[in-house]
Amino acid sequence: MNSENNFFNFENDFDKLGNKYDKNKLKISFNRVAFIFFTFILVLIIFSLKAFYLTGKKLPQKDSIGSNTEIRSNILDRNNIILAKTIITRNIGINPNLVINKKKLLLNLKILFPDKNYNDIEKKLNGKKFFYFAEELNPENYEKLMMLGDKSLIPEPRITRFYPQKNLFSHIIGQIDNDNNGISGIEKSFDLNLKDSNQDLKLTVDMNLQYLIREELIKFNKIFKTIGSSAILMNSKNGEILSLISLPDYDLNRRQLLEDKNLINRATKGVYELGSVFKTFTYAAGLSNGSIQPDTEFKNLEKKIYCSKFIIGEYDEKIPSNLTAEQILIRSGNIGSVRIAQKVGLESFQKFLNDLGLLNTLDFDIEEIGTPLKINWGKCKLATSAYGHGVTTTPIQLAKGYSIISNGGYDIKPTLILDKKKREIRYQKIISEEVSKKINLALRKIVTTKEGTASFANINGYEIGGKTGTAQKSNAGGYSNMKINTFASIFPTSDPKYVLVVMLDEPKPNKDYIYEYKDGSGLKIKGTQFNTAGWTAVEVAGKIIEKIGPILATKY
Repeated sequence: MNSENNFFNFENDFDKLGNKYDKNKLKISFNRVAFIFFTFILVLIIFSLKAFYLTGKKLPQKDSIGSNTEIRSNILDRNNIILAKTIITRNIGINPNLVINKKKLLLNLKILFPDKNYNDIEKKLNGKKFFYFAEELNPENYEKLMMLGDKSLIPEPRITRFYPQKNLFSHIIGQIDNDNNGISGIEKSFDLNLKDSNQDLKLTVDMNLQYLIREELIKFNKIFKTIGSSAILMNSKNGEILSLISLPDYDLNRRQLLEDKNLINRATKGVYELGSVFKTFTYAAGLSNGSIQPDTEFKNLEKKIYCSKFIIGEYDEKIPSNLTAEQILIRSGNIGSVRIAQKVGLESFQKFLNDLGLLNTLDFDIEEIGTPLKINWGKCKLATSAYGHGVTTTPIQLAKGYSIISNGGYDIKPTLILDKKKREIRYQKIISEEVSKKINLALRKIVTTKEGTASFANINGYEIGGKTGTAQKSNAGGYSNMKINTFASIFPTSDPKYVLVVMLDEPKPNKDYIYEYKDGSGLKIKGTQFNTAGWTAVEVAGKIIEKIGPILATKY
């Protein structure tokens, strides 16, 4: 190449203008260029290493669902309403290393989610570790966060078990853990079925009935200031449970350790002395083995008797001394019930209670089931058990017992699983149909006659019968002043199809509550000093049947 075409002519050391070129200046300029180039390369390497570090960090991947790939089947009520469903939700995490403007990000997050603890979030933002900002976001909130366009917000898909009814079926359905395993209720008992089957699991419960009954229980928990309550509505012909509620309950969507003992499933797990509701079984045992008839007379009944060093007395001294067997049940006589049990005999009475399934652990669809306390049988235990003292069971077993004695005498198996094949099974016959009819007639009179203890349940059109039970709660070494009030009802008594058990845990009298008699008189009473089942549990049951009766009449 000709030197004239070069900007610098190194051979002649002159530029084109004829000026002599300074070699020292040229050397300095070259060194500067080399330094700048080296610096640029160094910065590029540093940023490349930083980018490699960031991309190499183990962060949740956008398209990764994680290890929990099993999709649990839906749980439905008997009308195909979804009670539990598996859905894909999104968690949003924040990688502090990718945050460009922390103040701006915090401001935007506060606008979208004002209820979070931003002192804690700000501390995490100033760190370097990835953290979760929000979990199980619904599509709307997820979209809001993604619209911020901040690269530090990392979405993570997750399989989530969603319970649309929240608290409504908490004690039935139960919970799963973070590894998608059932840990209580139906979710645990049918864990493998729900994981391995593509078929929905249909329950016997009715969401509408469950809702109405729960609302009444909540209302009366406030009126009578209970610490809890339960209600069971069962088809007495086949054992299908249409509603099962225990209060307090909890939101299944908020997974939590149930450390509060007051959250026990009172309907199935709670074991209680239930008082005079057992007198119906005493009466049924006497009829069943032929020891008594409804019109069998018991004369000169004492007001109190002794069993060893203990006194057994009447709850109401106005109870006559001469009563028939049926009148003893209607008036809820303690001494008369003892006399009936003594006629039945210890072995026969014990066997009858066992045949009804009252004294052993019930084989049920969920594991949260209580075991009645073991009884050391003897003459005194026979006497006290006759009127429901010193003998325990669970409300679900009480419902089973009342189903058997009212449905014509057939054993039933309480169930939460809808199975049309099992619906038609006829199990062992415990008592005769004739005996069952006599029992139902007496239970109806408890509601309809002035001598009975359950007149507030006499709802027109439903032929309700039932028995009240008021019992002191046992504690270490004796009994407290706190009570368990129960009403076990059947309807319609002409052909019983339903059993409703209502149990109130530690109710208190309400001096301002207005009671209204159902006999057409229009008579109302404000408040009462009596804290018995006839003034609490019966009132609740009556209000419940008023609400659910039209549904039962039209659907079942």
